[in-house]
Amino acid sequence: MPPEGRVNTATAYGVVADAKFKPTPWLPGPHLPTIWASACRRTPAVDLERERVELPDGDFVDLDWTRDNGGAVVLILHGLEGSHESAYARGMLAALEQAGYHAVLLNFRGCSGVPNRLDRNYHSGDTGDVAYIAKLIETRSNQPLFAVVGYSLGGNVLLKWLGELRSQARLKTAVAVSVPFDLGACATRLDQGFSRFYQWRLVRSMKNKFKEKFRDRPAPLDLDDVDSHDTFWTYDDAVTAPLHGFKDVHDYYSSSSSRQFLGRIDLPTLILHAKNDPFVPASAIPTAQELGAKITVYLCCGGGHVGFVSGWLPGRYIYWLEHRIVAHLNARS
Repeated sequence: MPPEGRVNTATAYGVVADAKFKPTPWLPGPHLPTIWASACRRTPAVDLERERVELPDGDFVDLDWTRDNGGAVVLILHGLEGSHESAYARGMLAALEQAGYHAVLLNFRGCSGVPNRLDRNYHSGDTGDVAYIAKLIETRSNQPLFAVVGYSLGGNVLLKWLGELRSQARLKTAVAVSVPFDLGACATRLDQGFSRFYQWRLVRSMKNKFKEKFRDRPAPLDLDDVDSHDTFWTYDDAVTAPLHGFKDVHDYYSSSSSRQFLGRIDLPTLILHAKNDPFVPASAIPTAQELGAKITVYLCCGGGHVGFVSGWLPGRYIYWLEHRIVAHLNARS
């Protein structure tokens, strides 16, 4: 781990440039760190205990806990089509456990390796399950969660939830990474250039999961039609929106984007974002005027999407996000 002096733990609010992140020269640009951290990183070893939580609507979610070391509880929210198996999630779980926290990852509905029961799935604006799990943990321990860390879609859900809570959030702090602040703008960005690769991979995963879920039971939508959509705009219009009660894709994107909720957040919140994020156009990055008074956005010169790979020696990379997030949590403990 880098010496503490190399980690910026400043708590100044607003938009802070650079944040002392130095991208590795061996993975230049937006795409190499994004792909490396997702597909090439050696997954950190961490022992997890699975817990199934029954939800009020008859569905369920699965939680994956690190060992109970008596530390403050930190909840992790993964990104689109992520899970406890995602390299960034494993890395964060391991780093939090090593730092003395009791970490738990919420696998969104259908993301734990087992199809969920209801026709609906999860989506970028669904804050209900996060709220339920946060309350459950608070009831069990008789104290609120210490912090929530959200990645990509999970970061959007987190920021929207905090905005809905306004001053009633009971956490100490929150961290959001590589957030698609404006879902429509990000869907358009992901249909351009090499970013279409991420769109193809994610939409294919969602389609395959949908078809697998309804292999042995009646589907609420025509499976051939579902399979015909290859972009976020068309898939979310034909599948995500109707499954979750939205009028159409425009209704879904406009009501679920976290950007409009940032000014309502009244909790010390750290947002880590890269200027070259291949999922998020520059126009979607919020300005200082849009932020709540207790939000800090660290806008880094590089890092890609949930990448942020540092280190000068090839093969000996530092995954900066974990060090930076743990330093932030330690400063709030």
